[in-house]
Amino acid sequence: MSENNLKRLYSEHGQSPWLDNLRRDWIESGELEKWIENGCRGITSNPTIFAKAMSDKSAYDEELLELKSETSTEHIYWQLVMNDIRSALQMLHPIFVESNGLDGYVSVEVSPLMANDADATIEAALELHKRIDAPNLYIKVPATQAGIAAIEDLVARGININVTLIFSLKRYSEVMTAYISGLERLAETDKSKLANVHSVASFFVSRVDTEVDRRLEAINTEDALSLRGKAAVAQAQAAYQLFLNEFEGERFQKLAEVGANLQRPLWASVSTKNPDYSDTLYIDTLIGPDTVSTMPEDSLSAFLDHGTLERTVDAQPNSHKEILSQLEKVGINMDDVSATLEEEGVSAFAKSYEEALTTLDTQKAELES
Repeated sequence: MSENNLKRLYSEHGQSPWLDNLRRDWIESGELEKWIENGCRGITSNPTIFAKAMSDKSAYDEELLELKSETSTEHIYWQLVMNDIRSALQMLHPIFVESNGLDGYVSVEVSPLMANDADATIEAALELHKRIDAPNLYIKVPATQAGIAAIEDLVARGININVTLIFSLKRYSEVMTAYISGLERLAETDKSKLANVHSVASFFVSRVDTEVDRRLEAINTEDALSLRGKAAVAQAQAAYQLFLNEFEGERFQKLAEVGANLQRPLWASVSTKNPDYSDTLYIDTLIGPDTVSTMPEDSLSAFLDHGTLERTVDAQPNSHKEILSQLEKVGINMDDVSATLEEEGVSAFAKSYEEALTTLDTQKAELES
């Protein structure tokens, strides 16, 4: 039997397709198992995903009844989240073993309310790591300025980290440096632990085009409008070149010789927001080895049906330079774009987190009445 597009993405091109969603009803109904059988090799979650899942109270009624005496809604939230994460971790563990720790991960994010507090982020990450206690767990830490410091410290402690909300090349460089610095600190204390540390760097894609296209349309010149739908892919392809340069460099290679693993780029936010663009645009154009693409179910279905299978992320390794140069010429400041998107991303996850708590408060009150 021939492999489907998701399985071929990994077997032929070295890119791991992950599912960007997690729901209690999917775990119980077999839907999640179906996606794993179809070729998904990991799962990412975030506060928005859990807020949506918890809005379907029927999925959590039984557990909420057991927890309704808890005084802290946050405690209830994290109990529900951790139970979903543990179930998914168990389902993906065979992939973790088969791939020798490359895939089979489930990501859980620290509270977004801590995004600008390095010490609080470190404490929360260590607590989640301890309580969930699974080798195929990724702790998600946002790539804010505070998050960068937290990432280095957590990697130095041997924690697997999924760095999220990366929107700029500058920030991505800082993320890679933090990871390598953390590995160097770990090597100073115990080189034998290096082989057990894994990380991905989640570089967000489609949201970049949404913001840049808005600015291009405001400029409203022929040159500006011709660049719509090109910024996100160009920047991600530039990020891949940075990845190759950094991890082929002498500093990381010294660590690799004693067991250190690459921090793979993970393409996040790959669902197409603009209906005028192909629904597989941000998947088809970023295929290449040592990468991950995490996709919501609609994008996975689209790629299964009509995705393009060829190495594209560096097929034209200099084309991104021209596009980024043209964007600058028409007046697009990518540093300002990324700062806007980072702030909006942190704010959106914080809002989702608070919405989830409000939802649980309401459901708890209904159960008590």
